Amino acid sequence: MQEKNSQLRDPMPSLEDKNSLRCETISFNYVLRLSKILSRKIRVSGYVPDIIVAIGRGGYVPGRLISDLLLFNNLISMRIEHYGRASEMRPESNIRFPIFVDITGKKVLIVDDLTDTGDTLNLAVNYIWSLKPAEVRTAVLQHKNCSTYVPDFYAQKIIKWRWIIYPWARYEDIAGFIEKIILNRTLDILHIISEFKARYDLDIKKKELLEILDYLTEKGEIECIDGNIPAWRVSRDNI
Repeated sequence: MQEKNSQLRDPMPSLEDKNSLRCETISFNYVLRLSKILSRKIRVSGYVPDIIVAIGRGGYVPGRLISDLLLFNNLISMRIEHYGRASEMRPESNIRFPIFVDITGKKVLIVDDLTDTGDTLNLAVNYIWSLKPAEVRTAVLQHKNCSTYVPDFYAQKIIKWRWIIYPWARYEDIAGFIEKIILNRTLDILHIISEFKARYDLDIKKKELLEILDYLTEKGEIECIDGNIPAWRVSRDNI
């Protein structure tokens, strides 16, 4: 399904702009609010699925919430990989974990967190149709205007593009942004906090940032340089 007014889309940033992004953090309370709006739209439409398919990983929590709000039990999942950490896009979307349930002749509702490029839902819908269901509809919490795919149901439309940080991907996104910020430099925590604000307009608390820095250090992705003021750099093994 294509966006009709494509000339009105707010474009995604180009790859060279990915080191400086507009970001917005979403709370669990806001996710619940969006989920209630979305489930209400699905009920009002009269569409009653036989099975809900949550797209992993972003759609796992929304899928569970929607199934609960619809008092619906038949929830399964599949996993599609498109983005890595912190807006790093893979060369193409691919199905990592397919569906092993017979959905022949069933009415399917596909649930994800949002549409961005539209590639994930395009791939998911084409794959689901190949399994010969009776009907397929799609639902997301947030639909970005730049997406090439317009879902059947969405709770919120995003006109001005920004990177959405959901509570289930917060540490993953912050970790990715840390590595973008450090690159080939050695930075202390105050400089990293300052760069988060300047590049991404994110106010990251020192305690939370230290937790993620410590975990990245344990994993060997970055190195901590001890001194009067501790600082971090990307591990030489990862350069």
